[in-house]
Amino acid sequence: MAGQLSPDEKFDLITRNLQEVLGEEKVKQILQERELKVYWGTATTGKPHVAYFVPMSKIADFLKAGCEVTILFADLHAYLDNMKAPWELLELRVKYYEQVIKAMLESIGVPLDKLKFVKGTDYQLSREYTLDVYRLSSMVTEHDAKKAGAEVVKQVEHPLLSGLLYPGLQALDEEYLKVDAQFGGVDQRKIFTLAEKYLPSLGFAKRSHFMNPMVPGLTGTKMSSSEEESKIDLLDSKEDVKKKLKKAFCEPGNIQNNGVLSFVKHVLFPLHGEFCVKRDPKWGGDKIYTDFEEVEKDFGAELVHPGDLKASVEVALNKLLDPIRKKFEMPELRKLTNSAYPDPTKNKSGGKGAKAGGGGGGIAAEDDQLAPSRLDIRVGKVVSVEKHPDADSLYLEKIDVGEPEPRTVVSGLVAYVAQEDLQDRMVLVLCNLKPQKMRGIESQAMLLCASIEGEPRRVEPLDPPEDSSPGERVFVEGYETGKPDDRLNPKKKVWEKLQVDLKVSDECVAQWKDKQLMTKLGQITCKTLKGGNIS
Repeated sequence: MAGQLSPDEKFDLITRNLQEVLGEEKVKQILQERELKVYWGTATTGKPHVAYFVPMSKIADFLKAGCEVTILFADLHAYLDNMKAPWELLELRVKYYEQVIKAMLESIGVPLDKLKFVKGTDYQLSREYTLDVYRLSSMVTEHDAKKAGAEVVKQVEHPLLSGLLYPGLQALDEEYLKVDAQFGGVDQRKIFTLAEKYLPSLGFAKRSHFMNPMVPGLTGTKMSSSEEESKIDLLDSKEDVKKKLKKAFCEPGNIQNNGVLSFVKHVLFPLHGEFCVKRDPKWGGDKIYTDFEEVEKDFGAELVHPGDLKASVEVALNKLLDPIRKKFEMPELRKLTNSAYPDPTKNKSGGKGAKAGGGGGGIAAEDDQLAPSRLDIRVGKVVSVEKHPDADSLYLEKIDVGEPEPRTVVSGLVAYVAQEDLQDRMVLVLCNLKPQKMRGIESQAMLLCASIEGEPRRVEPLDPPEDSSPGERVFVEGYETGKPDDRLNPKKKVWEKLQVDLKVSDECVAQWKDKQLMTKLGQITCKTLKGGNIS
């Protein structure tokens, strides 16, 4: 196909559905002379999920346009980014990524023989590369390095030096992979502009950059490996896919932050050129769309029901996942998966009935059972607040936690926070407690606050990072990958046992056992209650 395309047609195919292109004229110039060389890199951290089909479908476009494409498994980057991949697991994670990325590409019909696969440490530990890292670090300011990695490198209160090296290494990769352009998400824009600014200072060419939009996850926020509810894993069963899509944010007529609709736009249409919405004959029967704008228009006009959209995406998604699931039924790949991503809840001391304080330096069984990842804490937005009709000391709040309907929360904040100060406020909400009636009204979640006992008692709601969105998951540093319980068993007192170690630090940062409470955007704080308890 590529040989039949003009340079302008190749450019249109290369850039379709991208949010931004830096260096368009350079790309057009190269296409007049030869095929374009592009690379896409992925840090081998958490398990890839279905949002990875977005860059995969774009890589298919690059190949159709005749590009020479390199896929970089950035294992060293995975370690530098706050050790998201432990050193001892780096090799296993690379092997897992290689197998699963190749399976994804095969499932969408991309010929692997036209791709080049490279592992970062195959060249990033060489003498020449290391010297260039030192040369670059003598030019890049701490401010520029930190700014470049702000949306990619995990942000913590006491950042490691490794996180500052990350953007520079990614910039150097462009030179060492000998490409004309780098492709990534728009969240990497600041790294791309750092590369454009500093590579010429080392005597290297300035490259072009292609940026995909960030596809919303199922909760309406960015799809993330560390947010269990925001993503569908590539190896999820059909039952799990159905369950997660059923819970996905897909409000009738709402085309903003709609992860289901975005999947249709950025994966299904580029791959198939059409999309079939399956409907009951009494509602008009199946309808085949050949233009995404028509799908979006009909959904916005509520001519396509969210249930029909989800069911249709479920069918299409399972067709993509079936060959990947089948490949990973092979015993050696099952073993690789378990080795690369060991279950953090399993007792490391190895004894089947091991007791707390068991030998071998392992985490005791009781500590595993009390992992803070069992708590389903989310960012919420207070959409309405009023006095409880039967209790002047209680507020009745409606809080958006990223679900189709806001949750009703009854809280005792009347004495501490003015009603108008709660309205539209971003808060933290514990969502998997058993609902309980409070003065006749069922409270469906708990609003988390910091407090200090005394006369008078002082209470403040906890604050998520700026620009947070309803439904974003809150996790404890070091427990990012654990899955929350669907419902905490009140008889087991899980919340009560974990709550004892929830505190506010002297820097007003929320912590569990001295580990920070975080979202993907940063740490959880409170305004003034240093040393307070959290409940």
